[in-house]
Amino acid sequence: MRSIRPSSTARRGRSARRATSPLPVVALAAALALTVTACESGDAEAGGGATATASAAPGGEGKITIPDDIKDKLKEHGIDLDKWRDGAWKEWNKDDWLREAQDYINPIIEGLWDPDRMREAEDPGRGVDDSDLSGDQGVTDPTPQPVQARAVSPEYHANAPEAGKVFFDSPKGTMVCSATVVQDPANPGKSNMVWTAGHCVHAGKSGGWYRNIAFVPSYNNAGVGTAELEGATREEVAPYGVWWADWAQTSDQWIAQGGATGGDGAPYDFAVLHVKPEEGGNGKSLEETVGSALPVDFDAPAVPQVNSVKAIGYPAAAPFDGQKLYQCQDKPGRLSLRASDPTMYRIGCTMTGGSSGGGWVTTGSDGKPALVSNTSIGPVESGWLAGPRLGKEAEGIFASVSEKFAGQ
Repeated sequence: MRSIRPSSTARRGRSARRATSPLPVVALAAALALTVTACESGDAEAGGGATATASAAPGGEGKITIPDDIKDKLKEHGIDLDKWRDGAWKEWNKDDWLREAQDYINPIIEGLWDPDRMREAEDPGRGVDDSDLSGDQGVTDPTPQPVQARAVSPEYHANAPEAGKVFFDSPKGTMVCSATVVQDPANPGKSNMVWTAGHCVHAGKSGGWYRNIAFVPSYNNAGVGTAELEGATREEVAPYGVWWADWAQTSDQWIAQGGATGGDGAPYDFAVLHVKPEEGGNGKSLEETVGSALPVDFDAPAVPQVNSVKAIGYPAAAPFDGQKLYQCQDKPGRLSLRASDPTMYRIGCTMTGGSSGGGWVTTGSDGKPALVSNTSIGPVESGWLAGPRLGKEAEGIFASVSEKFAGQ
């Protein structure tokens, strides 16, 4: 039996500066956290000092009742929870597709991400033709030589505990990216924050927020082949659970400029998720559950001073199949798509789509590993990857998500 938990929140304002003052609908959406099944009702969780309740209708039919004022507010965003649970999320009418920063909403649909849906998810694709780089007016180093991606040794949890997959639904179907568990300064040792690419949560200038966004740490932890995964249980493919994004934030620039192909918006192609376990969990945070989280370094050295960076992810486009974890290590060069935009990191790497959003890790100022970027774009014919250099915009987004959930 599938149930839906409207663990929904709306993003803060469209910049870190405005994010500290949520719109009224934000508080309402954050407060609504109902547990709904076809045969039972659940009490609402408190949020933002408000509580909503759901109850079974007389006659034992299991029809849920939601306060009219909340129902009306959700309908303003085109969300009817019963219809959403029954498949309304598959409707992608552009006029109704929630786009603005404060419109993010992601009701939990329990059991939606089963092993088959996860295994069959495709990469979102962010290929760049050489012609896209011909107008470069900034600082770009020579194209790096391809570096062959190396398989991460399973168990993945022992060798890359922070890595995992982000799954989401788009108008094109079920999609997948890569992501990284990162430290939350407001909740030391108890982070529920995940770093990925902006194009893994929002369609950019041509659309809005993707739906059913969830993070699976250490996906396919044992590193078994595709054929073996066809009969795998959910616990085998997601041994540390499925964590739904109850909050997502990406850059204003990605929302305004981001494109499905080419380099539009790529220097700002990053996103931060706050997640919660699908089934309530055992009270442990994501960081406690996986046992590790990476710090994010927003003051990483300029490209020439970085000796080596490691990109990690689950490449899904040929010749890979998205089921196994890979990594590339190389000295980064510079890639400038426009002189007015920040210079990106670029490394040689044969990983393909699906590795998007995966973390780029180097040695931080304290001598320990730190995340300094994420995979954003690569050429149509694989050979290199590029990721944004994380600056003030990224730091502001990160800080606003952290502050939102401080002490929770």
